[in-house]
Amino acid sequence: MSLRARQALVIAVGVVAAAVMTWLGFWQLQVFTDQGNASVQARTQQSPVPLLGQVGADGTVGDIYGKPVTVQGHYLAGEQVLVLGEDGVVRVLSGFQLSDGRVLPIVRGTVAQGASAPPVPTGERTETGLFLPSEAAADHPLTTGYDLGSVRLAQLAQLWPKPLMPGFITLDASAATAQGLQPAAVTLPTGEGSWRNSGYALQWWVFALFGLGMSIRIAQSMATKSTPSQ
Repeated sequence: MSLRARQALVIAVGVVAAAVMTWLGFWQLQVFTDQGNASVQARTQQSPVPLLGQVGADGTVGDIYGKPVTVQGHYLAGEQVLVLGEDGVVRVLSGFQLSDGRVLPIVRGTVAQGASAPPVPTGERTETGLFLPSEAAADHPLTTGYDLGSVRLAQLAQLWPKPLMPGFITLDASAATAQGLQPAAVTLPTGEGSWRNSGYALQWWVFALFGLGMSIRIAQSMATKSTPSQ
C-alpha cells in the first residue's frame, strides 16, 4: 500500500471515530434535555402546597416555581386585565388578595378576542394552580382594549397599586370552566437535567477533536519517517 493510501486510511479512521464521538455527544446532550423536561413535568404533578409557606414576606421564593399551590383570599373586582399574547390568545388576569395583604395575579382562563371577561367570583375562596415566574416582556402590538402582551409583573405593578407576589398562578381546566372561561395553556419554566450527562457530552466532543487531531498528526509523521535522510 502506498504512503498516501496509508495516510488517507489513518485520517479516514480518525474522521469516522470523530463522527461517532460527536454523535455520542449530541445523544448525551439530548439525555440532559430530556431529563430536564421530565423533571419539569414531574413538578406539575406534585400535591399542592400553601403558597404563603413558600414565599417570604420579603419576597424570597423557595423551590416552588412550576409546582401546584393553594391560596386563600378574595378576588379584587377592580383589578382585572386582558393579556393579548403574540399568538392571539387572550388571557384573563385577575388580582387575588391574600391574607397578608399582597396581591397574587391569577390567570383565570381565556376568552375570544373582542369578548368580555366574566366578572370575578365573590367572597372568600381557595384557588389552586401552577405558580409561575414573571414572563418576558412582549414587543408585539396591542389593539385597543388589551392591557398587556404578557404576564410581566413589572408592568402589572404600574396598573395595580398593591404589593404583588413574585409570580402568578394559572387555574386548571376545571376551575377555568367553572368560572365561565376556556382553559389557558401554561408555559413551564425550563428544566435542567443531570449535569453529569452534559459533562459526558462535552467529553465526547473533546475526544472527537483529539482523535481527529491525532489521526492527522500520525499521517504527517508517516510522511516524515518515509523521507530518506540526507
